Parts: sequence; C-alpha cells; structure tokens
Amino acid sequence: QVQLVESGGGLVQAGGSLRLSCLASGRTLSRYVMGWFRQTPGKERDIVAAITWSTSRQYYADSVKGRFTVSVDNNKNTVYLRMNSLKPEDTAVYYCAAKVAGEKEYEHWGQGTQVTVSS
Repeated sequence: QVQLVESGGGLVQAGGSLRLSCLASGRTLSRYVMGWFRQTPGKERDIVAAITWSTSRQYYADSVKGRFTVSVDNNKNTVYLRMNSLKPEDTAVYYCAAKVAGEKEYEHWGQGTQVTVSS
C-alpha cells in the first residue's frame, strides 16, 4: 500500500512560482510512476506531469511544458512539482498519484492541495 500526502499549495500572483510536495510512504516505491494531476470544478482530472521513480523519466502535458518541473528525492521519499510562470488557468486542486510502472490506472491518490493564481 502506498500513502500520499501533498503540501505546498496556496495563493500566488500570475507569473509567480510554487513548489508542491508529495510525501510517499510504502514499500518498493521504485516500482512506481508518480503523477501530478489537477482538477477544476465541473471538469475531469487531467494529468499535468509524471515521473518514473526508478529512472526519473518525465512526462509533461503540453500546457505546462517549459514552466513546470517534476522531480523525486529518493532520500526523502518525496516527489516535487515546481511550477513557474504561473497563469490564472493553472488554478486547480492538484493531486499526487501513484501507479505501478506498466499499469494503466493510477491506484493511489493524495488528498489534493489547492493552487490559486490571481491575475
């Protein structure tokens, strides 16, 4: 079982930066792919970025390429999402998720953290 706890959300002006953290607990985390998703009211939850824990291979949605960076700290069992040049349209609840590498669906989810970008 993997448990995920996000932190680092908040209110920031457009053009500013935030760093989200996701503390993961559980065995054999190296087997997992870690994803960051976001969701706004009335819309589906969309993937923003992902990273493979063992290889640090990364994926980014087109909307965040060049602005967001996902990384892992193995010593701290923590996944980060560094968000730069934030835009009002980045406002959402951000979720950390985990799935076993090779599986289709993310099966473990954090509670979410609110990010609000003011114009």
